[in-house]
Amino acid sequence: MLIDTVAWVRIEDGRVLCARPRGKDVFYVPGGKREGAESDLETLLREVEEELTVLLDPGTVVHVGTYEAAVPELPDGAVVRMSCYAGEYGGTLAASSEIEEVAWFSYADRALVPPVDQLLFDDLKASGLLR
Repeated sequence: MLIDTVAWVRIEDGRVLCARPRGKDVFYVPGGKREGAESDLETLLREVEEELTVLLDPGTVVHVGTYEAAVPELPDGAVVRMSCYAGEYGGTLAASSEIEEVAWFSYADRALVPPVDQLLFDDLKASGLLR
């Protein structure tokens, strides 16, 4: 089973933006699953607005990387594919009703995110973007 997701990578001062959904103990890089025949960009724009109440500027969105990792808590060898994009936004970042908490994570916080997000953290650290 493949879980296809899209995520927004926002880095400021060597830290990456993460969010913890209501009712969950784990932080994720913001984003989510595509609905129907949505493109990566459509999914990204919708999810970021739903979760963080800001509008991404579609003209600034660039692909950062795509990562895949097993999901230990799901049966049948489920794998998450996370297509990651960076992009500029307008508005004020704020947790929506879906999100309990937002935080800026450094590499030291890597253990607080799922395995697929950890792969992104590794790449960001290796490229000098994450402290």
